Amino acid sequence: MILSSAATLATLAAGDGQHSSLNPYMVGGLVLFALCVLLFITMRLNRDR
Repeated sequence: MILSSAATLATLAAGDGQHSSLNPYMVGGLVLFALCVLLFITMRLNRDR
């Protein structure tokens, strides 16, 4: 089991690592949006003013 998992990971690591379905600008925009939402929630829940 462990050897087959290691072989699978080695095969995946040997690839080019680029996924054509993942647009880096879209991923970055979604991450920025998620962080802004978390910042907004944190600021709204802050009670020690």
